[in-house]
Amino acid sequence: MIPPSAEERVQTIISELERAADPSALSGMARAGITPDRAYGVRIPVLRGIARREKRNHDLALRLWEIDTRETRILASMIADPQQTTAALIDSWTGAFDYWEICDQCCMNLFEKTPLAVAKAREYSRAEAEFVKRTGFVLMARLAVSDKRAPDDLFLSFLVRVEEESDDDRPMVKKAVNWALRQIGKRNGTLRSAAVEVAERIAARGTKPAAWIAGDALRELRGDPVRTRLGLGR
Repeated sequence: MIPPSAEERVQTIISELERAADPSALSGMARAGITPDRAYGVRIPVLRGIARREKRNHDLALRLWEIDTRETRILASMIADPQQTTAALIDSWTGAFDYWEICDQCCMNLFEKTPLAVAKAREYSRAEAEFVKRTGFVLMARLAVSDKRAPDDLFLSFLVRVEEESDDDRPMVKKAVNWALRQIGKRNGTLRSAAVEVAERIAARGTKPAAWIAGDALRELRGDPVRTRLGLGR
């Protein structure tokens, strides 16, 4: 049997998306800030099922990204090969982000798995564009969860960037800065102490974004669930 061509696989996926489309979901997505120009309204678990079947297929991922719908771009992030993902590709995809879901999906599904994750987290955290900067801090948050072998020093350096950018009042940035602060603080007792100290200094700044970032983080990091999970008692 002759295997299907890349173009045939793309068409098969598009047909699946059309069958699974749920236009009624689009209004709910929009209320949650998911606002792509083109979308089928397909749920993430359905996309994960397609990705599991396709496995890693970098050429197919590139083709799907170029189609430019919410679902094909999320699928692209799910099946692209982290080892074939270049800095140029990450820059190109990140530059196209214009709503939070595609940013977070690309970080979780692909960027954090590449050898470039740490460098891009640092680089993008200094960017001016809102969604590029968000990408930097989402990568910090995700690495705090997924990179079990990374040393504390890496995350302490990330906390420096968190503190430096805690006055940015753009919603997609401040939420990502807060996410990074919380996830780093939940990694272990040492980093929790460091994150609490950083949050306290952020709170002392007195700006509106700093107050929100710090207040939300301190509530979680000082809470019993985090303390218990880290073996810190009450």
